[in-house]
Amino acid sequence: MTTLLIVHHTPSPNCQAMFEAVVSGANDPEIEGVRVVRRAALAATAADVLAADGYLLGTPANLGYMSGALKHFFDQVYYPCLDATRGRPFGFYVHGGNDVTGAVRGIESLTKGLGWQRSAEAVTVTGEPNKADIEACRELGATLAAGLMS
Repeated sequence: MTTLLIVHHTPSPNCQAMFEAVVSGANDPEIEGVRVVRRAALAATAADVLAADGYLLGTPANLGYMSGALKHFFDQVYYPCLDATRGRPFGFYVHGGNDVTGAVRGIESLTKGLGWQRSAEAVTVTGEPNKADIEACRELGATLAAGLMS
């Protein structure tokens, strides 16, 4: 069985709605043989990353960057996971009040350094997520999980 690790910081109702949609998609009943593990960004460890086969990251955009919690996650796992996780698939979603550019750039930079391969388009939302945004998050979760099916 393969493992999809969802690492998220979910401080608001908008982020919560996006997170729930991602989890729903990843747990679609048509996807078999994939275990979905959820970890808050401040609780996720290098052991969690090393044990997973793919990653889905979620964060709000705070002050022009990813949340401090997700940055802390990267700070904790970067060097312990650098060589062992190279080439693994990932995807991400970002929610912001009016701009997510800096958060997206930060995630892309760190995942590039880790050598992770983005396997789905990022979902970025400003303002309140609408029905299409929530469906895009659901699709993101399903795409990442389906890509890990054996």
